[in-house]
Amino acid sequence: MRKRYPSDISKEAFEEIRPLLESVRKQTKPRTVDLYEVFCGVLYLLKSGCQWRMLPSEYPKWRTVHAYFAKWSEPGPDGFSVLERALKKCGWRGSYKTGAQILDELFDRRRAERQEHR
Repeated sequence: MRKRYPSDISKEAFEEIRPLLESVRKQTKPRTVDLYEVFCGVLYLLKSGCQWRMLPSEYPKWRTVHAYFAKWSEPGPDGFSVLERALKKCGWRGSYKTGAQILDELFDRRRAERQEHR
């Protein structure tokens, strides 16, 4: 039993999107990782904006979470990724920007303001 984080979704909500997430990877051998835990790890990263290596140890290894994230993030023929569809379907609300992207925008705004005052 791991610690619950505010970014986690309920098991019931996850069961609604499980088939969508499982459809990305062909099942060649039994899965050794809990997809719910992997998905919650992705949500934690999206919400917190932390680095992959800073993923709390309660989640699967960061490389495993990253590998699933990369697969789920590939755009489909319609231009939307499985991850985007899953987030929309489960009604998850969170930042789609990482902390680094938010800071970068803030610094860009400040640079622009300084340029105006010169």
